[in-house]
Amino acid sequence: MATMKFKFTIQGYQTDAVNSVVKVFSGQPFQDKVSYRRDAGSQDDDRTLFNWQQSDEELFMGFANAPVSLSETQLLHNIREVQKGSNIKESSSLAGHMGACSLDVEMETGTGKTYVYIKTMFELNKQYGWSKFIVVVPSIAIREGVQKSFQMMQDHFMELYGKKARFFVYNSKNLTDIDQFSSSADLSVMIINVQAFNARGKDARRIRMELDEFGSRRPIDVIQANRPIVILDEPQKMGGKKTQESLKEFNPLFTLNYSATHKEHHDLVYVLDALDAYQMKLVKKIEVKGFDIKNLRGTDGYLFLENIVISPKKPPMARLEFEIRYEKSINRETRIVGVDDDLYALSKETAVYSF
Repeated sequence: MATMKFKFTIQGYQTDAVNSVVKVFSGQPFQDKVSYRRDAGSQDDDRTLFNWQQSDEELFMGFANAPVSLSETQLLHNIREVQKGSNIKESSSLAGHMGACSLDVEMETGTGKTYVYIKTMFELNKQYGWSKFIVVVPSIAIREGVQKSFQMMQDHFMELYGKKARFFVYNSKNLTDIDQFSSSADLSVMIINVQAFNARGKDARRIRMELDEFGSRRPIDVIQANRPIVILDEPQKMGGKKTQESLKEFNPLFTLNYSATHKEHHDLVYVLDALDAYQMKLVKKIEVKGFDIKNLRGTDGYLFLENIVISPKKPPMARLEFEIRYEKSINRETRIVGVDDDLYALSKETAVYSF
């Protein structure tokens, strides 16, 4: 029975999103297979039937990401160059989130965000030699979807880069995967949902426990030694001080944040918003709310959008300030309106705003 294969078309905007991250590290030297002697546990010897021919050096060898050699000044310069090229407001300083930098990539839902960050891994590996990545997701359902994406895209990236990524889903009861993650010199990816290290309960706590079956080691210590690049998929769903502190325990080299709706903002390097996606025919439709102004001359009054009011219990609201100029004074009033409200400004000439 023939196996069905998916054909992936390389999209220009996806390549742009990948390059926007890769260019941030322009000037970083290529360093492949940065080795360290890894902690193999309390056992004197980990040789088995399958690795009995390995020397001590091979048996205890681990491979970590090389450090970012660029200074903060160089990184900020590169970020600003990327932002200038993409018409994004330039960062005034380097975001001190986690690791050497924290980059935001904004992509509308349905435009291939997962594909983009997987390809970004391959490009960072090709250009700079970095090979250890962790993908953090907000739920088990998304975790399963990401794992499926890696499986479906294996052959595609093999054709492009001549290699496959070794990937696994973190499981506190299958800790040999973490040892293989550390000892492999290949491009390696750990996929983990936030509950696996941030929730209460014995299974979640195991990542920070010295485990007999893991050679009296703590899994988090073994992970940290690799200086992984941490990719946050939908970071706005992973808010909270506790979660952010827990993420820092991975000891990330730097952090990449992928979302359509960032809640916390760092250094933005790529934007594909809803309007862009619609104009590029990547989504079928978008809905834009506007308003009409009646009975008001433009020289007599002004409308200002102060801010958008967000609530988990109701749709977004707009806080508007309406300014009307009288003969010798200016009258201002503020209203909070929703998308289905009409705003009537109190004035000599009534202005009607229909959303």
